[in-house]
Amino acid sequence: MQAIVQDTYGSADVLRPADLDRPQIADDEVLVQVHAAGVDRGVLHLTTGLPYPVRLAGYGLRAPKNPVPGMDLAGVVVAVGTGVTRFQPGDEVFGIGRGTFAEYARALESKLAPKPANLTFEQAGVVAISGLTAVQAVRDQAKVQPGQRVLVIGASGGVGTYAVQLAKAYGARVTAVCSTTKTDLVRSIGADEVIDYTRDDFADSDDRYDVIIDIGGNSPLSRLRRALTPKGTLVMVGGETGGRWVGGYDRQLRAPLVSLFVSQKLRTFICSENHEDLLVLKELIEAGKATPVIDRTYPLSEAPKAIRYVEEGHARGKVVITV
Repeated sequence: MQAIVQDTYGSADVLRPADLDRPQIADDEVLVQVHAAGVDRGVLHLTTGLPYPVRLAGYGLRAPKNPVPGMDLAGVVVAVGTGVTRFQPGDEVFGIGRGTFAEYARALESKLAPKPANLTFEQAGVVAISGLTAVQAVRDQAKVQPGQRVLVIGASGGVGTYAVQLAKAYGARVTAVCSTTKTDLVRSIGADEVIDYTRDDFADSDDRYDVIIDIGGNSPLSRLRRALTPKGTLVMVGGETGGRWVGGYDRQLRAPLVSLFVSQKLRTFICSENHEDLLVLKELIEAGKATPVIDRTYPLSEAPKAIRYVEEGHARGKVVITV
């Protein structure tokens, strides 16, 4: 099968095409013929091996344990392990696999779900990772309620576009923060108000928010807290600085400690990749309450170019690779 591989950590330049055997699946795994694979910043981290804790998390200290990058996928089941009960060959699925920048990829049964009927494979291929993160940020961490005022920072990115739509689906009034060229996009997906951060500072206004979901910012905790109501909730999903050790995640490390001494809730979390929440996403999408926003599509052979585009930070929504 055709695949994109890397032998060492580094920039997108370390990626190259290769002809590999199909992956062998375990009893609890499914072999998927990949039709589309999403590109996100998680792929970028696993390509570069930065920040260094990524390597300590089991992905390989000196070189990637799995030479084929990619996690998001949508495709068709071609084989199932002996312990798999939810899927059979021929099923159209989406979810999270291993080595999805290839014609075939392995995936745990527990990280797949039936593809939403109203999505193409390209659309479904960019749902799982960003969509799961948004669902768990909005529903579980922020516990968004009808009528609340929600501020989404980084609203035009992969997770942000889902967070805006899901906060609206949960009944909130949503203010989106993005740059000038992306204001029309976030309005089109449901934002009630838009703050262009190149012109205005959300923390300098008199507005206070019940919930802030910070996906794309690097604002100090003190600045974010200033925009929260006295008992508001801050959920930090992103905020990278490119550092080799903590990569900008030092705020997430400090937030639980600060929460002990203030009335506001300052939260961070690790996304849970699970079948149940993939079904929640499927239902929301089929009900028309959320839809993937795709900026650019690249063929498999141009995967390095796709990763470079994501690294530049200008993507409007998601980037997808077609196989």
